[in-house]
Amino acid sequence: MPVLFKNQSVLLKDFFNQQEDEPLKGISHKNILIKKNIIAYMALNGESTLADLARELHVSVPTITKLVGELVEENIVVDNGKIETAGGRRPNIFGLANTAIYFAGIDIGRDNVRYVVTDLKNNVIVSEEERDFVLSDNEQSLEEICRRINRFIDGCRIERCKILGMGVCIAGRVNPKTGRSYMYFTSSPESLKDIIEHATGIRVLLENDTRARCYAEYFTGDSRTEKNMLYLHLGRGVAIGIITDGKLFYGKSGFAGEFGHTPFFNNEIICECGKKGCLETEVSGIAIEKKMVSEIRRGVNTILRERYDSGGTIRIDDIIEAAKNDDNLSIELIEEAGEKIGKSIAFLINIFNPELVIIGGNMAYAGDYLMLPLKSATNKYSLNLVYKDTKFRLSHMGGDAGALGAAMLIRNQVIGL
Repeated sequence: MPVLFKNQSVLLKDFFNQQEDEPLKGISHKNILIKKNIIAYMALNGESTLADLARELHVSVPTITKLVGELVEENIVVDNGKIETAGGRRPNIFGLANTAIYFAGIDIGRDNVRYVVTDLKNNVIVSEEERDFVLSDNEQSLEEICRRINRFIDGCRIERCKILGMGVCIAGRVNPKTGRSYMYFTSSPESLKDIIEHATGIRVLLENDTRARCYAEYFTGDSRTEKNMLYLHLGRGVAIGIITDGKLFYGKSGFAGEFGHTPFFNNEIICECGKKGCLETEVSGIAIEKKMVSEIRRGVNTILRERYDSGGTIRIDDIIEAAKNDDNLSIELIEEAGEKIGKSIAFLINIFNPELVIIGGNMAYAGDYLMLPLKSATNKYSLNLVYKDTKFRLSHMGGDAGALGAAMLIRNQVIGL
């Protein structure tokens, strides 16, 4: 029986980098494609018998038996023994191993970097966060990102050769097909994906951070029972991820979801995109931070005054914590934002008619201070039939959501899902 992966540092990557649209090169190439289909099927459906695989993949039982046997010897599939049946011969059941192949996920935030390593079953093996980071649109910041990623990979206790792909997500407009960010590091003729790929020697998928979080939310919770979902990320900015018929929606150029830059208000506040009146100018974390500082300067009382007077920076997390400690100004600012966000969500659900809306990001930690006015305004401004069709909930995921979603997406790309 041939073993493809004795030298795993080379041949595993070669195996998964072969494209299905490459010209067929004989029976060995066809067998590789069938093996990839076996792996993909088990990734989606879990443990399977040989008969199940033969039926679902339309491959003969002898061929499936031979190829699954090779995958077992190659430590990608494990034989989990026999299963009980109503009668007759008990078949063996096979599942994916979780020690041969890994994927990395990197979430590059404005003021932190999060890292995960996942196995073939999307289990998080390693999780790490670095807060001593500031994202800037310059060559030095890009070099620092590559240096930090390499440092994490070298120290994560997983052999680099076993990490077959790395998903990297970042805020702003991102086109995963071209591997380019259109907000950061745009001056280089080389795409951000290619730059990180060359610096690390690992296959890279570049993704928008909100879409990555949306994907993680959809595939790690009870959300998979719904096929149409909106994920609203309320951090220092505002963006949405869209799931339609169980799949991420990208739009033509991969820019779908820039909801924070819709002209929602008739104000003179200039958004970071250069236009006035964007949704972000009133309800984002940055907007709420600015309002807090403005109110303190006007003399409004708050427990955050001491922080401001001592020269400290007031962040949205501080405002949420103050609200939970009964600070009236903080509560008012969050509730005001919640009402405006609810009105904007009414606009969304009238268009998309989703089964589920998930609220994530820093502001989700405000809980009912945000959700009560949000749901009240959504109910007020949306069509009644549409509102009744839609469930709302706060994100159940922690800060790893973006990195995890990015790892899951590169895993799918590598194994051909």
